[in-house]
Amino acid sequence: MPTAFPPRSKPLLGLALALAASLTASAGNTWPQWRGPTRDGTVGSSPPWPSQLDEKTLQRRWHIPLGPGYSGPLITRDHVFVTEAKDQAFEAAIAVDRATGQEVWRHQWEGYVKVPFFAKSNGDWIRSTPALANGRLYVGGMRDVVICLEAATGKELWRFDFPKDLQKPLPDFGLVSSPLVAGDALYVQAGAGFAKLQAESGKLLWRTLDDGGGMWGSAFSSPILATMAGKEQLIVQTRDKLAAVQPSDGKVLWEQTIKSFRGMNILTPVSLADQILTSSYGGQTQGWTVSLHGDTWKIQPEWNLKLEAYMSTPVVHRGHAFLHTRSQHLACVDLATGTKRWQSEQKFGKYLSLVLQGNQILALDERGILLLFPADPDRFAQTAERRVSDSETWAHLAVADTDLAIRDIKGLAVWSWISESR
Repeated sequence: MPTAFPPRSKPLLGLALALAASLTASAGNTWPQWRGPTRDGTVGSSPPWPSQLDEKTLQRRWHIPLGPGYSGPLITRDHVFVTEAKDQAFEAAIAVDRATGQEVWRHQWEGYVKVPFFAKSNGDWIRSTPALANGRLYVGGMRDVVICLEAATGKELWRFDFPKDLQKPLPDFGLVSSPLVAGDALYVQAGAGFAKLQAESGKLLWRTLDDGGGMWGSAFSSPILATMAGKEQLIVQTRDKLAAVQPSDGKVLWEQTIKSFRGMNILTPVSLADQILTSSYGGQTQGWTVSLHGDTWKIQPEWNLKLEAYMSTPVVHRGHAFLHTRSQHLACVDLATGTKRWQSEQKFGKYLSLVLQGNQILALDERGILLLFPADPDRFAQTAERRVSDSETWAHLAVADTDLAIRDIKGLAVWSWISESR
């Protein structure tokens, strides 16, 4: 049975009340979902980042131990939400105080998937990054279950168990896709397809793009909501195709096969006007244009580039995509022409989570190294570098105001920028 652990002491009760207040107040600068406020790796109107990452400009405020997990942390005005796996048997969602790291609440449930042997080096623990909206936290567990929690208390409001409720096979790699909440609906790739749930009740509204599940099902990518040719649509990358789905009824508007090795279409598609960028392991980086002719949708290739972005989703600045490649380099691509503007000589880790603010990019690789460099289409010139963890950091970096939330494989830390004028 799922268990919630409500605060018992007066100090913790105060934290819970403060959390409830923060969730109903103005959102301000927060990081509420996969890849941030606008789901594109872009930070809003936070203070400008310092030009260095040394101890005078970036300091760790606290670190708490946790079981392993790859889910990216979420940041509200006063709190950080994170997940963990425990004892190869359980998963948990946790709310902690942003200022101190003190635990506010914890909700735990049974959840574990033993991934195939060839993926064992990446662990068996929770992967999907939660979504926070309207005072509710939506968490995807490895056993293909979505759980909705009251964000102020951790109380479970509903759950949808895809294998049980739809009689679908358990995904071999667990639930990887990070849920998207838009309006009164939640969208996620789970249950061997793409589904829309009612955000308030968890009722299944429609399901499409059935992939059969199993070893070659279980999509890795996360959906986005975009406007193409003047029409709002959900852009979805399955294990073998790129597709657009009509939000109201789940109708597939268009679809395009994407070449990859063993279905490793992992990154989140990136949209810019009527163009979509995608890339895959064993495939290429590609620019596609979407158009509408009467009632007929069309997707056509604009360019192909022999570059594989693999796991890390690019950020876009002024018509240029900055991406991390399978060969572990950074590269810049002109989205209008598909021209590779530059590729770094230096290699980095196997994974980089990229965050953009203005013309600066922060990048955290899985080795625990944080990088800072300008979003310059003319050349790569690293500004600063700093080791921020001795443990691996596969979870996506989260940034809000002057704080960075970094989830390493053994815990969670909050670091803060220190004004250079002090």
